[in-house]
Amino acid sequence: MSYTVPEPKIFACTQSTALAEKIAKSFGSDLGKVKFSRYSDGEFQPSFEESVRGARVFIIGSTNPSSENLMEMLLMLDAAKRASARHITAVMPYFGWARQDRKDKPRVPIAAKLIAKMLETAGATRIITMDLHADQIQGFFEKPVDHLFASTLFLPYLKSLKLDNLTIASPDMGGSKRAYAYSKALESDVVICYKQREKANVISHMELIGNVEGKNVVLVDDMVDTAGTLTKAADLMMERGALSVRAITTHALLSGDAYEKIEKSKLLELIVTDSIPLKKQSSKVKVVESAELFADVMTRVHNNTSISSKFLM
Repeated sequence: MSYTVPEPKIFACTQSTALAEKIAKSFGSDLGKVKFSRYSDGEFQPSFEESVRGARVFIIGSTNPSSENLMEMLLMLDAAKRASARHITAVMPYFGWARQDRKDKPRVPIAAKLIAKMLETAGATRIITMDLHADQIQGFFEKPVDHLFASTLFLPYLKSLKLDNLTIASPDMGGSKRAYAYSKALESDVVICYKQREKANVISHMELIGNVEGKNVVLVDDMVDTAGTLTKAADLMMERGALSVRAITTHALLSGDAYEKIEKSKLLELIVTDSIPLKKQSSKVKVVESAELFADVMTRVHNNTSISSKFLM
């Protein structure tokens, strides 16, 4: 008797519902039905309201703090596993807790590896994510990881601006590899910011390595949290004679007074993806949609075809 592969089913964690709806539409499907029951103390329980037996299931949800977003993903993975789904793919546009990818001082956790193990234990048989904070996080998983690059989305936008004297900048030493990759694709110069932190999210000193005088600068980073680094770097570059400063960051955490910093800074615009829903609107923040990228990769994964063309760098 021949076996018919069921159609894939797409489900959304609550905080990523808007993005999941766009992905499902681009994929050519409807979002699956899932119900969340919540107890008075805050405990919640997801329930698939349709059969997933034998199906390939895609569960879409970014796991940025609070930890409730991560817990939603874990519970939905477990529910799909216990409902006998054949393949369970965690589609995580933003992989949260990724900044804790190593022991940078004694007696601290490696949270990124812990979460990788939790996702696999919960039932994930594959991970699709975008612009991990550190590439080596892929090695924390024993299951396949499709690590997509937002450069697929950002490069066409940057080229459409047709900027003269374009220079790519990294806001810190850790992002220099990413900056060099963009500069190679755009055939531009590179400058690096060197910063020293007083503590997490607080910069005590910043210097610029390279010349930005008369240049249109684009800062490149994987995430923006308090926006302290980006805005300080933008102001420093304008002081050093840059014509304009833009920033592209994949994941817009934008916590605390980040929006106020951006509005007051000399950044011309901040270009981000919709991997995390924006907390509020800003005239300086432009969102580049990622739904088509994820939908295309999900289709290729389901059909067992190559996704290498989606890795621009």
